[in-house]
Amino acid sequence: MTKSITIKVATINDLDGIIKLQKANQTSQGGTLSGEITFDQIQEMMSDMPQIIAVDDNEIVGFLLTTSQAVNSNRKIPIVDAMSASYSGSSDSYVYGPICVSQTQRGKGLAQLMFQQLFKLEPNREGILFIKSDNESSIRAHEKMGMNKVSSFHFNNADFDVYAYLFGLPENNKHI
Repeated sequence: MTKSITIKVATINDLDGIIKLQKANQTSQGGTLSGEITFDQIQEMMSDMPQIIAVDDNEIVGFLLTTSQAVNSNRKIPIVDAMSASYSGSSDSYVYGPICVSQTQRGKGLAQLMFQQLFKLEPNREGILFIKSDNESSIRAHEKMGMNKVSSFHFNNADFDVYAYLFGLPENNKHI
C-alpha cells in the first residue's frame, strides 16, 4: 500500500469526492456498485454514523458508507429493503456499504483498512451488507475480514448474498 494514503472519517468537504468515485464505479461505467446514493443521502448518513474514506494526495480513492436502521427506514431503497426482508439483523444493527476502492488502488488492502477504522468506531454492533453473488473478489475480501453469509435474495434478475458481522470479540462472528 502507498504510504501517502490516509484512512479517516469523512466530512462534508469530502462529499464531492465520494460522489465522483461512486459515479466512476457504477455498473454503467464497468464497475460493480449496485446503485447510487445522492449527495443529500450521504450528508444525512454522515450526521448519523461514521463514513470512512481513503485519501491519496487529496483525492478520495476509497469509501465505506454506513447507515443506521433508523436513517435507512426513512427512505426507500428497494435493494436494501430486499436485503432487510431476507435478514433483518439485531435492533441496533446497521447497513454496511457500499464500499468502493478506485481501480488504481485495488489489491492494496484499502477495504480492510477502512473496515478496521469502522471497527474501532462502532464496536459491538452488527453490520449487515449484501454482495452480488457473482462478485467473487468482494465475497473473498469480506469473508477474509470475518464476515459470514447469513442469507441471500434475488433482485432485478440478479442473486445477492447477505453477510453480517459483529464487532468486538472475535468469537462474535462465529454465531451470526
